[in-house]
Amino acid sequence: MKTLQDLKVKIFADGADKTGMLEMYRNPLIKGFTTNPSLMRKAGVNDYAAFAHDLLKCIPDRPLSFEVFSDDIAEMERQALKISKWGSNVYTKIPITNTRGEPCVGLVRRLSQAGVKLNVTAMLCLDQVRDISAALAGGPSSFVSVFAGRIADTGRDPVPLMAAAVELLAPYPNEELIWASCRELLNIVQADAIGCQIITVPNDVLKKLPLVGTDLHEYSLDTVKTFRSDAVKAGYTL
Repeated sequence: MKTLQDLKVKIFADGADKTGMLEMYRNPLIKGFTTNPSLMRKAGVNDYAAFAHDLLKCIPDRPLSFEVFSDDIAEMERQALKISKWGSNVYTKIPITNTRGEPCVGLVRRLSQAGVKLNVTAMLCLDQVRDISAALAGGPSSFVSVFAGRIADTGRDPVPLMAAAVELLAPYPNEELIWASCRELLNIVQADAIGCQIITVPNDVLKKLPLVGTDLHEYSLDTVKTFRSDAVKAGYTL
């Protein structure tokens, strides 16, 4: 089994808790960061722009993605252009559609041609990847974010779809595929195996990184010790 140092896939931390993000920033294995309005709301962020600017002062040299939140295509474009000016390491997140299902492909093409580095998000289907990869062609560095974890939530194996997405992006050197909505450490190994360039991982999963490659006999014994210790601490008797 590969060690963490052997993996080619880049690990991005996914979250909006500043303390947790800065903890991961100190880890050289973490190559970038992503967030979204849902994560920011959960973390108690009240001022979107202030949070972003504060974070960029602390993380000035690794990719950091911030998402537009309008449901109107024209307003999404205005927000995207504004966000893109926040820093040279900023990637502006655009959802694949708005809430009415109206595609954002045209918007993505215009922004890419204007030189905006994008992270096109919330994709689950190969036709979406095909359309977006063409829209981003020839533009600046951009990310194509496919929610493999949500695909798995529907009972489907995401690996074949993600492998096909890798092939779809192969002709476009400016585009990198993100395995998004990671659920477990195994996903990092799976993403690496198919040649996916990036995987976004939440902090609770990132904290398990030291387990990669752990001897299974040792892990088994550690599990037994945990059960025994908890039983003793609880004072159980029969």
